[in-house]
Amino acid sequence: MNEGKWIRLKAKKESSILRGHPWVFSGAIKEKSAGLQAGELVEVLAHKGRSLGWGHFSPGTSIAIRMLTFDETLPDSAWWEAKISNAVALRKRLALLSKPGQNVCRLIHAEGDGLPGLIVDHYDGYVVVQTHSMGMAKNLEVIAEALASALGDELKGIYNKSAKVLKKHGATDPVPDGWIRGGNDLDTVVACEYGMALEVDIVRGQKTGFFLDQRENRALLRSLSEGCKVLNVFSYTGGFSVAALFGGASHAVSLDSSARALEVAVANAARNGFDETRHSVVEADALEYLKSGVADFDIVVLDPPAFAKSASARHSAVQGYKRINQRALETMRPGSLLFTFSCSQAVDDRLFTNTVIAAAIGAERQVRILHRLHQPPDHPVSAFHPEGAYLKGLVLEVS
Repeated sequence: MNEGKWIRLKAKKESSILRGHPWVFSGAIKEKSAGLQAGELVEVLAHKGRSLGWGHFSPGTSIAIRMLTFDETLPDSAWWEAKISNAVALRKRLALLSKPGQNVCRLIHAEGDGLPGLIVDHYDGYVVVQTHSMGMAKNLEVIAEALASALGDELKGIYNKSAKVLKKHGATDPVPDGWIRGGNDLDTVVACEYGMALEVDIVRGQKTGFFLDQRENRALLRSLSEGCKVLNVFSYTGGFSVAALFGGASHAVSLDSSARALEVAVANAARNGFDETRHSVVEADALEYLKSGVADFDIVVLDPPAFAKSASARHSAVQGYKRINQRALETMRPGSLLFTFSCSQAVDDRLFTNTVIAAAIGAERQVRILHRLHQPPDHPVSAFHPEGAYLKGLVLEVS
């Protein structure tokens, strides 16, 4: 047994770790060394004492340990640099940092890059870090050093945006949000996605400032929008709306309950040459707005926030997805298209598809599935952690 910090699993609870799954649930732990604190690096031992690897300890949560290694290798500064360098190299291999007209991507996608609890997004050389565990938060400086090494002269600044997330995970005194490299008190940057110029509010925006996971799905909408009137529900800062306008949409409507998000949506449309004659906004509750009907639109986009943050909320989430899709489908014109999404990890592909089908049945509409949509390759999914495939979507033709 290691003389440092450790936990021992109950009998027969090591099988998922041996398969490479990075989560150890609290109910699997038999005993642990005294005085373990949130975020500490612990060695995970099988029931009979075999070392299974190292991970970050998170007391008081269902996922008690997030695994970093699956052997006796102790994560040190060289390990961190290698993992982050590998993640950045993959994005370069995918040409996501060098495509003309595009300078945004996710650099590190938590479990998908073998770094559970760590999200890093890249916006035109500015990097936003979100640590979703105390273990990652305690390694913020080594993470910043490794990012600087991997990006070199391409790096303009690193912003830590973790305080709100860590408080949700029980942290009482997290490091305040702010620039930890460069930045010079910059609040927003203008990033490019397939030639579209989009404002990213790093400080006040949701998540890291923008939703990069919908990049390829916005491109698909763009390819189908010629001559169409498009309704973008839960629009946030108008990414889908601007994509539709770039694709030749006759008009796009951005609907959101946030006045601030809609201000940015108006600015994003104008920045790309589209004024109020082509783009308008509606500040409203989505379900209430949909009651008025959407027969005027050729394409409707439903991209709601996650309705389920955990498996225990799955049922209510499914009801929420069914309700909003049924409300839209009830009045959509024949031949129109519905882009509909779920970013709830607890709702898998099959359940989401069945929920949308149930909505179509409730609306008494015939639908055909034209596309099944997912997150892009800079949001990779570990083959041993299928829960990482959180984004799923459908494009339906309504008749």
